[in-house]
Amino acid sequence: MRVNRVQAAENRQTVINVASRLFREHGFNGIGLKGLMEAAGLTQGAFYKQFTSKDDLAAQASRRALEMAFDRWSTAATANPQDPFGAVIAFYLSMDHSAERMDGCPVVALGSDAARQSPEVKASFEAGIREYLVMLGGWIGEGKAGNAGGEPCNRAMAILSTMVGAMILSRAVNDERMSKRFLEAAAQSVLKEPSVLKEQMAGEA
Repeated sequence: MRVNRVQAAENRQTVINVASRLFREHGFNGIGLKGLMEAAGLTQGAFYKQFTSKDDLAAQASRRALEMAFDRWSTAATANPQDPFGAVIAFYLSMDHSAERMDGCPVVALGSDAARQSPEVKASFEAGIREYLVMLGGWIGEGKAGNAGGEPCNRAMAILSTMVGAMILSRAVNDERMSKRFLEAAAQSVLKEPSVLKEQMAGEA
């Protein structure tokens, strides 16, 4: 049956959304086109009407996953306008987030895989990471450092590295207590940032 343009566009978005979750769960090479398309409720033959290659889909799915992750950061921050940074840290460095293999941070789930992917996939990750850094930079008093017109600030990069690294280590061990301690130690570390403490003290004055 012939698919109209509206349905084709909807099918494309469905595939991107499904792939953004399944890639996080299985890795870019851990699931094939047949499995992806079946999960999206479509035939494998329909894939090449929507995408030029699996790399094309990987880039689109990575961008979607990072957009979804950024939205979750924004939601957490908006829910606690008095302490948006603390709210995001509490959400991100949590055991609940550690358990979210399909919906968690794509940098944690796919960062090492992305290093071996095409420039298009890396570009999607770079754009998303820069968005993370812009948000972090604003919270720690670095304005809009990290946007297209400037370099990311070192503190924001260190904080993000700590957050991502702790989440990777948390997922890598069987010992639930150790897993939780990695997350708690990272949270304590980033919340002791000098600029964050300075802002907290100014707010208490």
